[in-house]
Amino acid sequence: MRATVVDWFEGAARDLPWRAADRTPYGVLVSEVMLQQTPVVRVEPAWHAWMEQWPTPADLAAAPTAEVLRAWGRLGYPRRALRLQECARAVVERHGGVVPGTEEELRALPGIGEYTAAAVVAFAFGRRSVVVDTNVRRVLARTVGGVALPAPSYTAAERAQATAVAPESDADAARWAAASMELGALVCTARAPRCGACPVADLCAWRRAGYPPDAHADRRRTQAWTGTDRQARGRVMAHLRQADAPVDRAVLATSWPDAAQLDRAIAGLVEDGLAEQDEAGRLHLPLA
Repeated sequence: MRATVVDWFEGAARDLPWRAADRTPYGVLVSEVMLQQTPVVRVEPAWHAWMEQWPTPADLAAAPTAEVLRAWGRLGYPRRALRLQECARAVVERHGGVVPGTEEELRALPGIGEYTAAAVVAFAFGRRSVVVDTNVRRVLARTVGGVALPAPSYTAAERAQATAVAPESDADAARWAAASMELGALVCTARAPRCGACPVADLCAWRRAGYPPDAHADRRRTQAWTGTDRQARGRVMAHLRQADAPVDRAVLATSWPDAAQLDRAIAGLVEDGLAEQDEAGRLHLPLA
């Protein structure tokens, strides 16, 4: 299965800038943070603009936080931008501006978890790590586990399975990580898998079992957006990114009339360090 998926990847892989021969560990790190919960089509132009503006960790570390949040734009979950800048500052302070190459060192950086550390080790340094995102989880659940979709939360059994499947050599493990992730993103998708185009359909345990339905369907929740506090926060952040001066609450209320929800959004943004209030109660992006 591994060999077949990797062979498929050689011809099917998307031409993405963070996969280019001249990629840098920092560029890979930026891409991985941006790609969390955000599709490639939105990330790619933002990544290019980001790397042009801040091509090294030192550049990002020295940037005004307000400009970092403006550059993040509509990628969503803007706390990721703050964590990425905190990470860059830690890279400068602890590692002389050079992104470290081990999972232990990477996970010690602000905002870097198990997946991101493993992905940077594999995709930036070409070393063995066990890279498991939602795409890889789905591929392994179907091909090896014979189920429609993995459990809602990542389990120890899945981690053990992914570790057992990953090749032992650095180069093979890194290639498998990229190939299995791409298979899940392009073919073995969650809602409409293209089994007829799958290179390992004949090896798939889920297919052999007759495509049993999702056993965890009743435990999955679809995240709402319209009318939620998250949408309110997004509206406020959009105002702040576009403003060149502090924004009065009355202005924010024109785009979000629910006063209680607007108050929660403002309080949450201030608490998360995404916004600040002046003495008049007006809101603006962080000045530091």
